[in-house]
Amino acid sequence: MKRHTGQDRSITDRWRPATRAIRGGTARSEWGETSEALFLTSGYCYDKAADAAARFAGEQAGMTYSRLQNPTVEMLEHRIALMEGAEACRTTATGMAAMTAALLCQLQAGDHLVGGRAAFGSCRWLTDTLLPKFGIATTVVDARDPQAFADACRPETKVFFFETPANPTMDVVDLRAVCDIARARGIVTVVDNAFATPALQRPMEWGADVVAYSATKMMDGQGRVLAGAVCGTHAFINDTLLPFTRNTGPTLSPFNAWVVLKGLETLDLRIRRQSEHAVTVGRFLEGRVPRVLHPGLPSHPQHNLAMSQMDAAGAIFAFEVADRSQAHGLLDALELIDISNNIGDSRSLMTHPSSTTHSGMAEEKRLEMGVTEGLLRLNVGLEDPADLLDDLNRALLAVGL
Repeated sequence: MKRHTGQDRSITDRWRPATRAIRGGTARSEWGETSEALFLTSGYCYDKAADAAARFAGEQAGMTYSRLQNPTVEMLEHRIALMEGAEACRTTATGMAAMTAALLCQLQAGDHLVGGRAAFGSCRWLTDTLLPKFGIATTVVDARDPQAFADACRPETKVFFFETPANPTMDVVDLRAVCDIARARGIVTVVDNAFATPALQRPMEWGADVVAYSATKMMDGQGRVLAGAVCGTHAFINDTLLPFTRNTGPTLSPFNAWVVLKGLETLDLRIRRQSEHAVTVGRFLEGRVPRVLHPGLPSHPQHNLAMSQMDAAGAIFAFEVADRSQAHGLLDALELIDISNNIGDSRSLMTHPSSTTHSGMAEEKRLEMGVTEGLLRLNVGLEDPADLLDDLNRALLAVGL
């Protein structure tokens, strides 16, 4: 396969972010195609038996099996690493596969993890249920307070794991402060950056060691495929993560990788426009509902912190109404905005986390992290914001707001 400059770091490191999102990672075949080629193959052939042996021994460059390498998937991994500012990246079949692999690949029985309390429901299942099954102790803390991480540390603490902004309460973590605490103690920080993506926030610039993504969200951004990614150093990706993914198989399909490559070409345009729309919608809701949780608005208690480490606040925020009945009534009154538990889409979507994404958690845990019965999460899309405001106004009036 003919190498193109999209994988030459001596060239791509000079490119600006928008260029990296379009051209980063591109490798052209002998046909010289302009768009990335889609390689739908499970395996590869060798000219001689000795070549197969040499590849499996790591003595010859080349691919052996698409659970390990695929040209289309490799292009995506190069591009995400370049956008993140990471040395390397491995993709996975889903975002939760990325989170699970990023943790299990480096933890073992007797270790301890400190996690952020406010998190996606499945991520809390990892910390609260899965890891303890394998003898890995976990402590969840209010991640808005960096000192809480320090206070929770033990001699056996190996990982800090958190989201910022957090799903769905939009808690913001002080990346520099928490990563400094971790680094001083030899602890690895794993940051879920799915809401912001590298277009708006690059945690490694603030000291993070590992950054994980649900690429299903803004990276694809159009509700088409599932994908995940983990970024880190060459040593972490190749020596720690790869043995886990190689042998457990949470592999991203070439087709899904190709779709995400196409999504990345418009990521910067989409997420910035959606961020603008989200601010407009958030301002509209202020004063109409009891509380709006939007890092891009001055009313958010961590607004200044968010704007100091993010280029924009993103497309997603939350707001509260009185209770579940009023929340469901509002959702049912919508005509344009879809009821959906997905996020990061170019379409506006809204969900009631307590009865969907976080329904598997005990009520006391939901309330502890701020997921009340009246909380609604809104993904603001690319529709005309005036139409979104009309739709929300009708729904609010329908429930007496």
